[in-house]
Amino acid sequence: MSNPFSLAGKTIFVTGASSGIGKITAKLCSEQGARLIISGRNEERLNETFSLLTGVGHEIRQMDISEAENITGLIESLPQIDGFVSNAGVAKLSSIRFIKEIDLRNILEVNSIAPILLTKQLMKSKKLKNPSSVVFTSSIAGMYSSTMGNSMYSASKAALNGFMKNAAVELAAKGIRCNTVNPGFVQTSMVDFALLKEEEIDDIRKSYPLKRLGTPEDVAHGIIYLLSDASSWVTGITLVIDGGFTAK
Repeated sequence: MSNPFSLAGKTIFVTGASSGIGKITAKLCSEQGARLIISGRNEERLNETFSLLTGVGHEIRQMDISEAENITGLIESLPQIDGFVSNAGVAKLSSIRFIKEIDLRNILEVNSIAPILLTKQLMKSKKLKNPSSVVFTSSIAGMYSSTMGNSMYSASKAALNGFMKNAAVELAAKGIRCNTVNPGFVQTSMVDFALLKEEEIDDIRKSYPLKRLGTPEDVAHGIIYLLSDASSWVTGITLVIDGGFTAK
């Protein structure tokens, strides 16, 4: 029996692959048979991800995609791909009256502008096959929930969800599907648990109906579904992966 969730024979490009969700997504995609091209800013951590990949033919593109001038060269260096996972992201908490322009611009550059420009260049360079799948890592903060001090991050992810829906409609005729995954609170390096007291972490955990925080694997499994042929009739959705948080 064929496995519709298999990625065998597919080439997948993952940004933000040096840590967290991107790292685990690359690892699990390779275990599903995909050939990976992984990108990130930190060479040492990117090499660590590379060492975890199963199979052969994988490649590294060490690059800072927040610098727009890097994007054209990065995309032109790629072969044709079956899937693109836009996962690079940054966050910084600040109350609205203390927002610094430099922080806002950095968050928007990485979380919103870079994914949009990468998608544009993939289309312009005809690197996305027909059919293929684009998956953006967004957040429930982009559409479904709000927290104190998170306005910059939330705005950047809302922009990403908005872009995805327009891209899904525009690129459907080419057989290119576009979706986002929208995680809740996931234990990654983006979240500095050293700044939280144990009781604060426990309170966050209790706020989720499933009574646990998310893991990178939880999100990666959703991404693999959206990359695979199992989701061949799925486009334009915001897949929520949040342990029931937004169901309350």
